[in-house]
Amino acid sequence: MARDIFHSNVRDALIKDGWIITHDPYELEMGSPDYEIDLGAEKIIAAQKGVEIIAVEVKSFVGKSAGYEFHQAVGQYRNYKSALDDIEPGRVIFLAISEDIYESFFKLPFPQKRLIEDKIHLLIFSITDKTVVQWIKH
Repeated sequence: MARDIFHSNVRDALIKDGWIITHDPYELEMGSPDYEIDLGAEKIIAAQKGVEIIAVEVKSFVGKSAGYEFHQAVGQYRNYKSALDDIEPGRVIFLAISEDIYESFFKLPFPQKRLIEDKIHLLIFSITDKTVVQWIKH
């Protein structure tokens, strides 16, 4: 599958944030080779808590309609989350978006409502610095 234009930015941001990339891509075993989440990663939280594991779906939102891309991203996120719940329930999925699109679109009332209702976790990253700006868990 084609990689998002910000794939390497998010990969670099995760590494800078202390994550170990374990999958690139994370292939979902669902009877079809077409299901791949962009990245899988793990991070040791603390000696007593163990390892946190995540999956990250990267979205650029560089098309003409942020609303249409949001619609696609939410559907994809929900499908991947459902698959992960069956395959690897301990892995938490995040939607990675740039801080620019977060500020200009994701803070609007409807996207905020959808994020909360669908419990969509966000990884907000800086395109230029290739750093994680914020983690938001709903």
